[in-house]
Amino acid sequence: MYTSNLNNLILNSDSYKTSHWAQYPKGSEYLSSYIEARKGDYDVVFFGLQAFIKEYLSTPITHQDIDEAETVIQAHGLTFNRAGWELLVDKHGGYLPLRIEAIPEGSVVPASNVVCQIINTDPEFYWLPSYIETALLRAIWYPSTVASVSHYCKGIIRQALEKSADNTESLIFRLHDFGSRGASSQESVALGSLAHLVNFAGTDSMTALVAASRWYHMDKEIAAFSIPAAEHSTMTAWGRDGETVAFANMIEQFGGVGKSFSVVSDSYDLWNAIDNIWGGSLKDDVKNMGGTLVIRPDSGDPAKVVREALERLAVKFGTTINSKGYKVLPDYVRIIQGDGISPQSLSKIIDVVLNAGFSADNITFGMGGGLLQQVNRDTMSWAMKASAISIDGVWKDIYKDPVTSRSKRSKRGRLALIKNSKGNIDTIKADNLTSAADNLLRDVYIDGKLLIEDNLTTIRERAGW
Repeated sequence: MYTSNLNNLILNSDSYKTSHWAQYPKGSEYLSSYIEARKGDYDVVFFGLQAFIKEYLSTPITHQDIDEAETVIQAHGLTFNRAGWELLVDKHGGYLPLRIEAIPEGSVVPASNVVCQIINTDPEFYWLPSYIETALLRAIWYPSTVASVSHYCKGIIRQALEKSADNTESLIFRLHDFGSRGASSQESVALGSLAHLVNFAGTDSMTALVAASRWYHMDKEIAAFSIPAAEHSTMTAWGRDGETVAFANMIEQFGGVGKSFSVVSDSYDLWNAIDNIWGGSLKDDVKNMGGTLVIRPDSGDPAKVVREALERLAVKFGTTINSKGYKVLPDYVRIIQGDGISPQSLSKIIDVVLNAGFSADNITFGMGGGLLQQVNRDTMSWAMKASAISIDGVWKDIYKDPVTSRSKRSKRGRLALIKNSKGNIDTIKADNLTSAADNLLRDVYIDGKLLIEDNLTTIRERAGW
């Protein structure tokens, strides 16, 4: 029998990888592979590599790991490269003889460009770069895709604020992460929610705060913020006839100068809640509490519901016209729409709101499944491909070019990323570099050592915070 150890890096791979060491040509010495998002509707915001290296590549492989892996892999019906792994432990102390270079985390680059490149540093381990493809690609594609989607949404909201609000100072709080419960695992929350925080400072995923401290040096300051908020259980616990008292209790508990709180208000009848409770019996309390009530609709067609909610609130509380000519509710009342938000619905809601004459200043968004779960590797067509191999001291380009799918054509040779003479990002062969300093790829990991550690603040600045 074998013990179960999810941190055994040898088992953190696809089954078919275990036999690949015997499939390369005789005389193979070095294998170079790269990672890219081959296409997509969004620019790539690169993020997550540092977390992976610190969590998984900073601990050496042991003989116990090898014994366990051999038992599992052979029982699984596969061959096992025991000699290779034992050599790795005996010769390199269990640390991977690899060089990983990548663009700085938080960098924003167009799709179809190399963002990470990996090569073995010891010719006896030509099989190793490809072996860790499963773990390395997964470590990059998921947080980078979430960061890219979040960044795209930030652009939509920024444009709306620039068009319809007096300023954009509140931008980093305009898209709140609601995705923790809908994610596939706690580690997904840690990586995905943290990736969102590259662009924004609002989350209800406390796991992301731990991750920011653990992996990105946010241990002396908090990475994001939230506010007290109601859920349906706390509101319906008072009963339908007690909804007004439930709402009044929220004001009593969380109101005050400079304070904000959110109340889900569609438990029974959102329009009655706006017209007769918030804008009726509790109107003076809302106006005089000194803070901000954030009303949360949670059902119906988002664009239609948000527009009608704004119009009804405008009737009850009035509006002012800002410098851009758009209507703004009083500071003490706002809306957050957290149901059914995706990049597409977000854009639609904003268009409807602005077309109705309301400023985007009136609304904040919460994004759950659309942020953390409704993405996959195909969202941006992420891939890791071998592009060059050294056999008997001679380098040659390798590639795939399937006649049945040109979109899966891969790049050739050792690669570099540059800013060309027109100021655009471009992937070229490393042999064509004018100067090594022009390469935007930088060494991040060599032979077990993490060479660069960025904090989240630096990464945010790169992403256009």
